[in-house]
Amino acid sequence: MDAPKAGYAFEYLIETLNDSSHKKFFDVSKLGGTKYDVLPYSIRVLLEAAVRNCDGFLMKKEDVMNILDWKTKQSNVEVPFFPARVLLQDFTGIPAMVDFAAMREAVKTLGGDPKKVHPACPTDLTVDHSLQIDFSKCAIQNAPNPGGGDLQKAGKLSPLKVQPKKLPCRGQTTCRGSCDSGELGRNSGTFSSQIENTPILCPFHLQPVPEPETVLKNQEVEFGRNRERLQFFKWSSRVFKNVAVIPPGTGMAHQVNLEYLSRVVFEEKDLLFPDSVVGTDSHITMVNGLGILGWGVGGIETEAVMLGLPVSLTLPEVVGCELTGSSNPFVTSIDVVLGITKHLRQVGVAGKFVEFFGSGVSQLSIVDRTTIANMCPEYGAILSFFPVDNVTLKHLEHTGFSKAKLESMETYLKAVKLFRNDQNSSGEPEYSQVIQINLNSIVPSVSGPKRPQDRVAVTDMKSDFQACLNEKVGFKGFQIAAEKQRDIVSIHYEGSEYKLSHGSVVIAAVISCTNNCNPSVMLAAGLLAKKAVEAGLRVKPYIRTSLSPGSGMVTHYLSSSGVLPYLSKLGFEIVGYGCSTCVGNTAPLSEAVLNAVKQGDLVTCGILSGNKNFEGRLCDCVRANYLASPPLVVAYAIAGTVNIDFQTEPLGTDSTGKNIYLHDIWPSREEVHRVEEEHVILSMFKALKDKIEMGNKRWNSLEAPDSVLFPWDLKSTYIRCPSFFDKLTKEPVALQAIENAHVLLYLGDSVTTDHISPAGSIARNSAAAKYLTNRGLTPREFNSYGARRGNDAVMTRGTFANIKLFNKFIGKPAPKTIHFPSGQTLDVFEAAELYQKEGIPLIILAGKKYGSGNSRDWAAKGPYLLGVKAVLAESYEKIHKDHLIGIGIAPLQFLPGENADSLGLSGRETFSLTFPEELSPGITLNIQTSTGKVFSVIASFEDDVEITLYKHGGLLNFVARKFS
Repeated sequence: MDAPKAGYAFEYLIETLNDSSHKKFFDVSKLGGTKYDVLPYSIRVLLEAAVRNCDGFLMKKEDVMNILDWKTKQSNVEVPFFPARVLLQDFTGIPAMVDFAAMREAVKTLGGDPKKVHPACPTDLTVDHSLQIDFSKCAIQNAPNPGGGDLQKAGKLSPLKVQPKKLPCRGQTTCRGSCDSGELGRNSGTFSSQIENTPILCPFHLQPVPEPETVLKNQEVEFGRNRERLQFFKWSSRVFKNVAVIPPGTGMAHQVNLEYLSRVVFEEKDLLFPDSVVGTDSHITMVNGLGILGWGVGGIETEAVMLGLPVSLTLPEVVGCELTGSSNPFVTSIDVVLGITKHLRQVGVAGKFVEFFGSGVSQLSIVDRTTIANMCPEYGAILSFFPVDNVTLKHLEHTGFSKAKLESMETYLKAVKLFRNDQNSSGEPEYSQVIQINLNSIVPSVSGPKRPQDRVAVTDMKSDFQACLNEKVGFKGFQIAAEKQRDIVSIHYEGSEYKLSHGSVVIAAVISCTNNCNPSVMLAAGLLAKKAVEAGLRVKPYIRTSLSPGSGMVTHYLSSSGVLPYLSKLGFEIVGYGCSTCVGNTAPLSEAVLNAVKQGDLVTCGILSGNKNFEGRLCDCVRANYLASPPLVVAYAIAGTVNIDFQTEPLGTDSTGKNIYLHDIWPSREEVHRVEEEHVILSMFKALKDKIEMGNKRWNSLEAPDSVLFPWDLKSTYIRCPSFFDKLTKEPVALQAIENAHVLLYLGDSVTTDHISPAGSIARNSAAAKYLTNRGLTPREFNSYGARRGNDAVMTRGTFANIKLFNKFIGKPAPKTIHFPSGQTLDVFEAAELYQKEGIPLIILAGKKYGSGNSRDWAAKGPYLLGVKAVLAESYEKIHKDHLIGIGIAPLQFLPGENADSLGLSGRETFSLTFPEELSPGITLNIQTSTGKVFSVIASFEDDVEITLYKHGGLLNFVARKFS
């Protein structure tokens, strides 16, 4: 019998938008009367999705009523949620698509029809994380790092290849004439409008020039290095229904999502409903700033949504964040973000929704709101919601939404009471908790040196860095001996001598995450660069600087406003469009710098306008990493050090020897606003949409198969059929006891998914490197772990391969562990491989917040393939715990107040655990060790759905059985 159609139980709520319209909608505002009127806006969106998708099976009427009764049911019930669409980026998207391809194989093996395996939910995949900075202002004439793939075999990929030339204009290589700094200062000029591959005019001589050479050269290498992956993506877009691929060179996932993919209000077969999205990136929350409900759930749950299943979540508490006042002129939206991040983390909003209201909200532009929402994972909330209001509608009009679309959108949102109005006489919704943040209290800040939540006022930066040098090694400290803190090491670079010391900046990057959606901070950086160059200030050439915009739109307004050449003059030259420095995809530092860092044991610094700065993420030799707004990134690059007090110390001197301070070149808010009004124009959004729809020459000419099953290449080191389904049976087997398991790793607190499954470069002495070398690749062809997520053999070997992993068995940071039966110290993979050959199951011991950081499905898949059966931790990051269950690993939790130390566990024991026939959420289980100790733990399953998935051996097996 067919299931009833979605929404059948609430058809009586369907109404026509107005008398002259054929558009219909579920008027959920009529459900429950005053109960609805006091619901937070974000919960109203959950309720509408529940009403519309109520089929009596996956979504029950009871679930709808639970959401309506949010005030009494919050934190106490699980509810399903059907998002309107899915967003993938390539690093986390490729394993999802590889799993779909492998599932087709598994379904065929079990006798099912593989053609049935395709996403049921609209899915957009942006190829934005494969960019690496092979060429930059320091490396434009260097030989590129070709990485893996078939770059050399593929031959000439494109007629766009550019020969290296001298750079008279910092990248404007075909400009004729003298373009020295003096002329730059006298003739500011303006660029003509530029959208990526369109010609631009050199502002110095108004000569037509091609796209900056660095962009072309990086794109050339990117397509060569990633050809296999790109061909697989193209096959996916051809074979799977509802899959659209945004090709490389277009822009960053979050920015493309904001500028192109977001609907705000969906229209499907004349039915209107709120836009919502989940995806394989924790910063999906960025679209919350547009009034779109969305968050990152990681690859495994995303695959479930793609297959038509709901996301399950505990009906959350909603923290109302009232914004009041207005920020001072030197504060950027990034400062507001860092201020709110710290405040919300202190309040404690983990696992909750945050919803913004108050007079201060109307003073924030949409790009300010989206930047605040983007940092949501850094303060631990599920999402940070800004309801649609007049500011939203004005922004959407600015980005190309038609008048008719905006009118129907406004009418619909007001009809279902999803439109926020400061003058709303009915008042604000009722929240679980209300906190207040006065924007007047926020000061210019950075975050670091190792975590995004460690906020430092710019005025305190010098003293704080000094304190970090003194403190013991930890989240803030480096423990540098007092007599060595003033050490200076001289280097020779490009014919000149420079001095490096503790605090010296060696990486400065304005990157696509967080900030590039915000014209105000990007233009502020450009205007600051202009004033700096005109004052005769420069960035030292050994500093690895780069600018990787989130999309061609950023290039457009930086060009048309005339500030791009000044950024280039300081070395912030456009290197491409995509995720780069923040995931470790930065060009290597010069040998001179590397040698100086090692010689002096220097704590050198990276500063970037991103959202992640965990130790070792940018570069393993750069120990201090700070997050900052784009103009502050430029300012610190000019200063060459973070060990500076901008209030009392100059950035440098002009040609007359006069000291130039930061306040001398900092652009006023009025100046930035004026340039933004003039240059961030509608045509840019239209051009981006045209570019996405047309693709590009390289992508359009790329050949790919269109067979029902993917033709796996057994020689491929990028795309491999994973082994998740190797032992799949038509029916799940009974739960097996974990007997005499050894501890693979004994870890401490705040182990991140970066520690578990690194996304950066592949170390030459790692297990993954050995695998690739055995297949004939050179280190230059290794590429990154992120790029090789379609190969389970590489990713399994890369699991726990982070050089900063601290395993208590080893006693120092290293990707090593002890194989206890033999007593050998080995790479984690090698030890796990021995355990598997011996038939010994494994567990992991950990402290608090295990699996924090980015949502990353390989952080669960990798341990599973290593033979890990359970993790025993004090607490978990929720997304990662869900991933463990989704892959078939039991998440066990110490009882409150207990941990490995308090129980006297050394980790050298073996552990045994038996599961009862009937599991229940939060059940207490007993573990027995080889020393005779018995202690209780909590099986951290939150609901019956999670238990069902675990019994099936994970979500992938569960879904494959459904298709079979």
